[in-house]
Amino acid sequence: MVNKTILDIISEKVGISLKQIERTINLLEDGGTIPFISRYRKECTGGLDEVQIQKISTTYSEIIELDKRKRYILNTIDDLNKLTPELSVKIEACWNSVELEDLYLPYKPKRKTRAEVAKSKGLEPLAKIIMSQKTDDIESIAKRFVNKQVDSVDDALQGANDIIAEWISEKAFVRSCVRNYFERNAFLISKVVKGKESEALKYENYFDSSDILRKCSSHRLLAMLRGEREALLKLQIIVDDGEIIDKISKLIIKGNGTVAKFLVKVIKDSYKRLIRPSIETEVMNIAKQKADAVAIETFANNLRQLLFAPPLGKKRILAIDPGFRTGCKVVCLDEQGCLLDDDVIYPTMPKNDYVGASKKVCLLVKRYNIDAIAVGNGTASRETEAFLRTLNFDKEINIYVVNESGASIYSTSEVAREEFHDKDVTVRGAVSIGRRLLDPLAELVKIDPKSIGVGQYQHDVDQNKLKEALTFVVESCVNSVGVNVNTASKELLTYVSGLGPQLAQNIVNYRNLKGAFKSRTELLEVPRYGLKAFQQSSAFLRIPDAPNPLDNSAVHPERYKLVETIAKDYSYSLNELIGNKEKIESIDLTRYVNEDIGIPTLTDIMLELEKPGRDPRERLESVSFDESVRNIDDLKVGMVLNGVVTNITQFGVFVDIGLHENGLVHISEVCDHYITSLSDVVVLNQHIKVRVKSLDLERKRISLSMKNIKL
Repeated sequence: MVNKTILDIISEKVGISLKQIERTINLLEDGGTIPFISRYRKECTGGLDEVQIQKISTTYSEIIELDKRKRYILNTIDDLNKLTPELSVKIEACWNSVELEDLYLPYKPKRKTRAEVAKSKGLEPLAKIIMSQKTDDIESIAKRFVNKQVDSVDDALQGANDIIAEWISEKAFVRSCVRNYFERNAFLISKVVKGKESEALKYENYFDSSDILRKCSSHRLLAMLRGEREALLKLQIIVDDGEIIDKISKLIIKGNGTVAKFLVKVIKDSYKRLIRPSIETEVMNIAKQKADAVAIETFANNLRQLLFAPPLGKKRILAIDPGFRTGCKVVCLDEQGCLLDDDVIYPTMPKNDYVGASKKVCLLVKRYNIDAIAVGNGTASRETEAFLRTLNFDKEINIYVVNESGASIYSTSEVAREEFHDKDVTVRGAVSIGRRLLDPLAELVKIDPKSIGVGQYQHDVDQNKLKEALTFVVESCVNSVGVNVNTASKELLTYVSGLGPQLAQNIVNYRNLKGAFKSRTELLEVPRYGLKAFQQSSAFLRIPDAPNPLDNSAVHPERYKLVETIAKDYSYSLNELIGNKEKIESIDLTRYVNEDIGIPTLTDIMLELEKPGRDPRERLESVSFDESVRNIDDLKVGMVLNGVVTNITQFGVFVDIGLHENGLVHISEVCDHYITSLSDVVVLNQHIKVRVKSLDLERKRISLSMKNIKL
């Protein structure tokens, strides 16, 4: 049973009812995965989707960790015999990590500070007398503390200053006051490091900039921080220090006599030496965390769109990794993506072997009954595509330009070496390009998501949080589409709900030894594949041509009997019911509602029966680029071109217009009305029309616009 206080906190943070949160956490604690819970336990969770369940899971983990920290702090202070009932109540009631650390700060083990040295000289009683502000004659009192360790009154007062300064810096209400001021009013100033102007040209926008820190956009902050790490930019936080010192003084000082004047000096020292550096670091860390969250969300949204890119489907592919000097690597793949043949052609400069290349390509297309051609979008892509479009084939062959980001990562990976140990990296890269056309999702899961190149500043953000977010996206996409258990790679199976690397490998080993699976129940014969794994994963694994047609659907095996009962009640066979919209719509679902099964689950089952194994991805379409534009010099301001969205950032959209250089549509040039998120307007791989707005030929930058284009 989850602690009610914890449930209340999670509910407040995520905006979901206590009942839904408690039930969801119980399912997660019982070993349920997010894809399984969101799809097959809708009645229990009240219809929560994957994102909501992930928020509950993440928040629950954070709260549990915070609670562990509280226990540690309480035990540590108690061991020091300093845990008062009042302090214990404050700590127990605190569910903010920053405030919790403020409460713990006075009791934290310290290195040898100036205050600790002063205390060792016996000056803590003097500090307490001054801090009580009950007497003004502090010099007379300080004389009592002059001894062998304390040379003079000034030394005694300086020691008291150091002790009080530390006390003030550790007061939670003081830190909260300063922190709030910084969060509201801090400016972030960026300047170029003198003498590094030419080296820092890519940071030109930040050579002399000033941003209100709380309003500084994610991409600006991350860019400036990167520039600072590279020692090209110097960053500084500016606040009105005098105003902050006045605020602290009002919290600490009670009168206006000699003690008050002394405490003003102490407060200035405490603020400049102890409080400001600490809060400045804290506030920058918080700003960085917020910037990270935005950048990670952008990356995750882009990755989802890329993984959900339309597949060509079961077609025979000729894939080309284009190049100039080293030639174009050509591979032929069957419908499952298995390598049939590989070769090299030289249709472009410097060899310009048009005739030889033509013969080879036409021969391969005919020999392997090729259905489509995939061309990587890297170096020599346009030239290779133009060459291919001059060829005459016996049948219609569509040519697709494929984003090859990360293909080189795959080609040198252990996965690629294991599969193609006798082939060089160029052949492996061409295979990856071809498989991306067949099924982007199945191929891209073999690559570290960070290497796919659809985010911004992915190497600058919190890597653990980035990995967690991207893994969630990959798992979500894989389970939304479903996996053919008889053809899926180990890497693809790894992301299936309830499996993981070891069970994925066991499934592949079993498949290699026994042959294709004939039913979902056969999965239980796989070593270490128990009932829990079967519950969590089986409905996401498809078996085409299985004797039971439900094995190739998203209907969970636990609902097979229900489907059979429904079919029997209406005198239908399973085969008659599946795919027959009219028969399915004739079923009265209310007859089958009970404590475990509600309308949401029944509706899902009917939708699946209507289109079993339906793929949520759209159909693939090819785009034709302007043949008259081969390089950036061919562009002219005002030209309207076809383009494909290749990346979405906070500040704009990168578009492939058929050149080596992508163009940029700034967020202000996407549409006529104000937008807060580009993902609301465009998606990756979307085909769009763009107009050339301006050109910077020296820096090879192309500025595009999507506004006011007449089609």
